[in-house]
Amino acid sequence: MSKITWPAGTLLAPVPPALISSGTMEKPNVMTAAWTGVIASEPAMTYVSIRPSRYSHEIISKTKEFVINLPDISLARATDFCGVKSGRDIDKFQSCGLTPLASSKINTPQIKECPISLECQVTEIRTFGTHDMFIAKIIAVDIDDKYLSDKGAFNIQKANLLAYAHGFYYTLGRKIGKFGFSVEKKKTIRKRRQRQAQKDTH
Repeated sequence: MSKITWPAGTLLAPVPPALISSGTMEKPNVMTAAWTGVIASEPAMTYVSIRPSRYSHEIISKTKEFVINLPDISLARATDFCGVKSGRDIDKFQSCGLTPLASSKINTPQIKECPISLECQVTEIRTFGTHDMFIAKIIAVDIDDKYLSDKGAFNIQKANLLAYAHGFYYTLGRKIGKFGFSVEKKKTIRKRRQRQAQKDTH
């Protein structure tokens, strides 16, 4: 097997086709952006990269707020629509049957139908070629409680979140392990031996 080298491009996949809401409850706007992700965990920092020509860029530049809404499979058509239509021309919330929901910490509305919404406040805007990166602090995370277990854990498989890869939409696959599973067995063996050694000394 060999690899073929392509010119530099954006084939980093999969990524979330996030619905980025902006504006106000009275005049909400939404666009689809795949260029988003985590910058740091403490403090919780994220970003979204948007072309200056986009209507959302204009709004977020003024308000310094946005919400990253993660759509599920039922919102696939709406997610695509919000990526090809402009909020300057139509009300995409109304066109897609989306419901603006008041956020808990910021003035920008989130999308009620999305399983997860991250409320964000912009701390810095940086220009990188075709896009401006809105770097933001995650102020709050809102989760639909129907996807939570009795212990409060989020069931990502039940949520059926969308993924995006090189121009196509996908659903997430099955869970195959948890963080650290590759060394879990060794840890289990070591802990068992430690417990046994403690028993032997008594």
